[in-house]
Amino acid sequence: MRKLRPILLLALLILTVIFNCQCSRQPAGQGQTVICFAFQDLETEYWVAAHKAITETLRTKGIKVLERNGHQDANRQLEQVRDAIAQGVDGIIIIPQDGESALTIIGEANCAGTPIAVFNRPPANNSRPAVVVVADNEKIAEETVRYMVRTASELNRRMKPLILVGDLGDQNAIARKQGFYNAINERPELFEKPIEVPTKWDPATTLANLEAAMQVNPGVDFIFTSSDFLYPQIKAVLEPLGKWKPIGDSNHIILGGLDGDSTAYRLMEQGLVDATGVQDLFFEAHAVMDALLEAIENGQKTPDQWIDDPGFALTQANMEQKRNDMWGYRVLADLPKAGK
Repeated sequence: MRKLRPILLLALLILTVIFNCQCSRQPAGQGQTVICFAFQDLETEYWVAAHKAITETLRTKGIKVLERNGHQDANRQLEQVRDAIAQGVDGIIIIPQDGESALTIIGEANCAGTPIAVFNRPPANNSRPAVVVVADNEKIAEETVRYMVRTASELNRRMKPLILVGDLGDQNAIARKQGFYNAINERPELFEKPIEVPTKWDPATTLANLEAAMQVNPGVDFIFTSSDFLYPQIKAVLEPLGKWKPIGDSNHIILGGLDGDSTAYRLMEQGLVDATGVQDLFFEAHAVMDALLEAIENGQKTPDQWIDDPGFALTQANMEQKRNDMWGYRVLADLPKAGK
């Protein structure tokens, strides 16, 4: 009997795993497709616009959407997804908190046989099958900074560059940083060693760290922000220093960023920003929905597809021709006009 006890315990453990992984799903809808949309938060214009595009489009297709806001808590988001799986949703779209938590959530969905799609924030590696739709952040950042470099080269002086680095737990931030360095390193004779300012994608952290960096390095004259949503903090630091000036002013700091929101467009229109990298938000939103719905229709429980958004750089040179392709400009154009 003693010899049998370990075998019985092992068998019980195996049955428990099988039950948790395969038998926990319950039907979520009666003949209606149900999608869980789990997002990390809605603090920036990009995420708000993406949320609107995805939820409204799915609902016009007659699909029930279970919205789950993780409020920037990876553990909370994981529990929300587990609960959705237990309810028997047909598929999951996630905007994960970071690359590592994305892997964990994909693993949960794979185990349950629930197709999952990741929007714009890729997993730390490609080790688990999922639909992943993401901008080519390195290429877009490189193209944007390359334009800024060409602008700098016309000034005939050595530049002191600074990069506001995103949260390096996010693969997007890593790729954007690499794109910045790719462009900077093409012209080593033009630049001093870049100054790196951590932001953690947090406005308060950005403000404090940029203020400190500018005190130590008052000669900074070239700034790239890894996300456009940090421009208010950049303005708050530069304006009191007399360096929030338009192109052509002797105190203008060459500025660029990445995302393509309406603030970036306004600042480019005012001549305060030289270039911004643009993600095609609407392409990404429709691509993630189409791929997931196709997987559900075809009975694919673990779809494995990577879809790149090539994006582009909107610059002072091409703004008139390319602005209609910028999601932030389109959001701005849709706002109600004053007095109407």
